[in-house]
Amino acid sequence: MLVPLFGAIPATGAIARTMTNINNGGKSPLVGVIHAIVLLLIFLFMMPLAQYIPMSCLAGVLVVVAYNMIGWRTFAALLKTPKSDIVILLVTFLLTVVFDLTVAIQVGLLIAYLLLMRRVAEITDVRLITDKINLTDDTDVLLDKKCLTILDGVEVYEIYGPYFFGLGNRFEELMSTMGDKSEVRIIRMRKVLFIDYTGLHNLAVMCEQSHKQGIPNFFTSK
Repeated sequence: MLVPLFGAIPATGAIARTMTNINNGGKSPLVGVIHAIVLLLIFLFMMPLAQYIPMSCLAGVLVVVAYNMIGWRTFAALLKTPKSDIVILLVTFLLTVVFDLTVAIQVGLLIAYLLLMRRVAEITDVRLITDKINLTDDTDVLLDKKCLTILDGVEVYEIYGPYFFGLGNRFEELMSTMGDKSEVRIIRMRKVLFIDYTGLHNLAVMCEQSHKQGIPNFFTSK
């Protein structure tokens, strides 16, 4: 009765009733509150009448509700999605059957989180720009005259995507291949969506090493 007031959903014992409410047009969090109050009133004042409801009728209602909850059409459509989503679907489904919904949701969310980190790490990259920097085009394709030529002794790195712990030490590995020939190091961060503590730590370590080598670092968002 209380959790819907705070936008929450009871995780146990309310799935079937929630689906029934949704299928009948219930969209507000107050639906759960009203449902709980009606059940309470039935238990308190109408139990002598409720006992005359045939069990076969209640069983039929539960069968229909269970069938509507299965959503086999949606299940079949999800089997055409990427393999990672299919794995999450099948694991969650099997855990629901073998154990219960609470365990299935926890494991499914964990797997989905790990796969999400993998996808984000795949789209995140650190590149070394060795020729020219185009100031007008986001893809750095030299289609415009407004560009900067990188001078000798200048290293320009660009980070693409979120710079988080999933990127690991890719930045340090890339710089280690360049040797000590750089005099100035520029890091372009215009395409960094967000940065976490690990990313900040990696940049701090890079700055400390560059300071010991006498190489100034410049960070830019352009």
